[in-house]
Amino acid sequence: MRYSACIELLFREDPIFADRIRAAKAAGLAAVEFWGWSGKDLFAVEVALAATGLPLAGILCEPIANITNPATHDYFLAGVRASLAAAQQLGAPMLIAQAGNVIAGFTRAQQHQAIVDVLGRAADVVAGSGVTIAVEPLNDRVDHPGYFLTSTTEGLDIVDAVGRPEIRLLYDIYHAATMGEGIELLDGRVDRVAHVHLADTPGRHQPGTGKLDWQARLDWLTAHGYTGFVGLEYAPVGGTVESLGFRAPA
Repeated sequence: MRYSACIELLFREDPIFADRIRAAKAAGLAAVEFWGWSGKDLFAVEVALAATGLPLAGILCEPIANITNPATHDYFLAGVRASLAAAQQLGAPMLIAQAGNVIAGFTRAQQHQAIVDVLGRAADVVAGSGVTIAVEPLNDRVDHPGYFLTSTTEGLDIVDAVGRPEIRLLYDIYHAATMGEGIELLDGRVDRVAHVHLADTPGRHQPGTGKLDWQARLDWLTAHGYTGFVGLEYAPVGGTVESLGFRAPA
């Protein structure tokens, strides 16, 4: 399994953001990723990536919008264009898109269709760039109250309804488990998954600190053909390097 360090949460011991890339390399991680790009020194990030040779697995598509509401779609698409430019500068093959919150006054079916519609338009923006947009289901029970897309199955259905190779799913093991989902919901549809995130539950700390059957889920993904990165998106208990002790020897 190839692990990517989410350096928003890992290696926070390094106050200089780009130095976290160097720390991830020293710790033996295979890639890095982070959330928002707009407030960061992208040149320093670019230099650190080049110096370490680490790939950047993905960044967030900014700004986050409630794409459940068609009134936000032009705003969201402008963000896709700007985020695509940042991804191309840094060599990131993926933009992580979030659906936003449930909107009053719209049925669930209308909001679902709004997401499908705007992601189809977003696919046109990134077409031919080599950059994929991965829409991410999140939990609304602990971390994101009011969030619309909490179901892995609905996320997969949205990807299938868009029907474009540029639009895929980010599968977050922590969020899915928090929603009470088993990984078998991916059966027959693993090819729609662009990226995986991992944290234990409860607590959202490193694997081994909670009660999640995380190793069984990683083994299932491998057995069903997933070959991408697993992004470590957890808040370490103790130091970051110490928290990485759960990894099997290479």
